[in-house]
Amino acid sequence: MMIPELPGYLTSLGGAEYKGLIIALFTLMAGISRPFSGKLTDTIGRVPVMIFGSIVCVVCSLLYPLLTSVAGFLFLRFLHGFSTGFKPTATSAYGADVVHESRRGEALGTLSIGYTLGSSAGPMIGSYLVDFFNYDIMFYVSAGFALASVAILYNVKETLPNPQPFSVKLLRINKTEIFEKTSLRPSIITVLLCFSIGTILTVAPDLSEHLGLHNKGLFFAFFTVASLFIRVVAAKVSDRFGRVPVLLVSSLVLVIALIILAFAGSVEMMMIGSVIYGLSWGINSPALSAWTVDLCSEANRGKAIASMYIALEIGIGTGALFSQWIYNNQASNFKYAFLLPGFFALVAFFLLIKWNKQAKPMQSFSPEIYE
Repeated sequence: MMIPELPGYLTSLGGAEYKGLIIALFTLMAGISRPFSGKLTDTIGRVPVMIFGSIVCVVCSLLYPLLTSVAGFLFLRFLHGFSTGFKPTATSAYGADVVHESRRGEALGTLSIGYTLGSSAGPMIGSYLVDFFNYDIMFYVSAGFALASVAILYNVKETLPNPQPFSVKLLRINKTEIFEKTSLRPSIITVLLCFSIGTILTVAPDLSEHLGLHNKGLFFAFFTVASLFIRVVAAKVSDRFGRVPVLLVSSLVLVIALIILAFAGSVEMMMIGSVIYGLSWGINSPALSAWTVDLCSEANRGKAIASMYIALEIGIGTGALFSQWIYNNQASNFKYAFLLPGFFALVAFFLLIKWNKQAKPMQSFSPEIYE
């Protein structure tokens, strides 16, 4: 809901040159908090961690209208990262808990439909609220949605066997708990592909405005609706054909989408790029999550997912920083900002080709071949 309007909001506060930090600070805190959320997900349970992530959204959304300096806004964006650091980690672990491994890709794909529905409706609602009311109303409505999430989660049954009560000692993280080594390959691909998300979140609102599309949320709505469509159609694909072959196709589609966005000279061309981008991520996201869970032990499921999400935050954060630096509020630089993540997606494509060839003698969906 907030993402398309935050660059304009920060500009109104006098911080136009800091737009790259909107996503970067958020993802930095999310990345820092991942080892903690992974450990807590595997110890105190999935549900408490999900609830905490949602509560952070409530509190930060209510504070945005109060902290109206550039420094205050950026501080809140940093703290807000706790929400993404905790909620998706536990949610993905919960989703993997409740289905048989043979349907893991389908289950995580289905779970992500909820995320996609929120992501498609949210930006349009956010832009509407700003256009017809003001930024504060958008923040308050966002808090209301997050509070509804908390209410729902209180009625969700815990899936972790024998959860421990919370204690401060659980917040002590040793170096072996920071990263799950079985998730190395999915994490490498995640960094390379998620660089583009940082670019999209940072630069796409300005591209929309440059091309004359006033409701900046429409760009995000188009690619999330496309993502929703492909998730419904292709939920079982990675269970049938394997994670790596599916990621091969989707990473190439991602390259095509970014090339189109790099040279978009009209709203129509931009929307075509948005739809193709959404199709790619509708396949990428559940396949990456399922691949990560395939490779880890059940006891380390939260830790493995957290490790993959650390890679996601690194990709998004660096993508946001580099894209803003390249774009530098100059319309002539849009193409360079989008071509750089396209290059990284192409690198991911060739890495996946290499790993798929290594797996040829065995079934591509077998976890052991990626260890």
